[in-house]
Amino acid sequence: MQEASIRLASHEDRLPVYRMLELYQHDLSDIWDQDLDSHGEYGYALDHYWHEEGCHPFVATVAGKYAGFALVNRAVRVGTEGHWMDQFFVLKKFRRRGLGQSLATSVLAALPGRWEVGQMPANLGAQAFWRKVIGAYTGGRFKEQALRSGEWQGVVQVFDSPATT
Repeated sequence: MQEASIRLASHEDRLPVYRMLELYQHDLSDIWDQDLDSHGEYGYALDHYWHEEGCHPFVATVAGKYAGFALVNRAVRVGTEGHWMDQFFVLKKFRRRGLGQSLATSVLAALPGRWEVGQMPANLGAQAFWRKVIGAYTGGRFKEQALRSGEWQGVVQVFDSPATT
């Protein structure tokens, strides 16, 4: 794989991120009960990532072409102050080639402090990915919880970035 570039998304990246979000939501359509709207889109309220404090959109490109994104906002699921990995996506052609790990670790390093990363209960692939990435990034220093009530239901890893010894 050619070298990836990972950066904060600019306003010019908004439409490509929105379109990748549609692909992401389609990928999850078998485990995430969401219907298409009257325009044939899943839709996603994306603009706040460029306007609200604590929101951070990132994009990954390979050879200048969009390859994935990460959307981060404030941690609210477990109740810690910090960052929440709200959405994370890598195009299928770049999966299992290191881009996901590079994107994840770049985003985690860019925003030091407390982190929460959650996965839906049925998304076993995402759970395995995040356990591996977070485990390597923190040297195994993270806690995992299964939340079954409230706003978020699923598995959540809680940890600090940068990893401290």
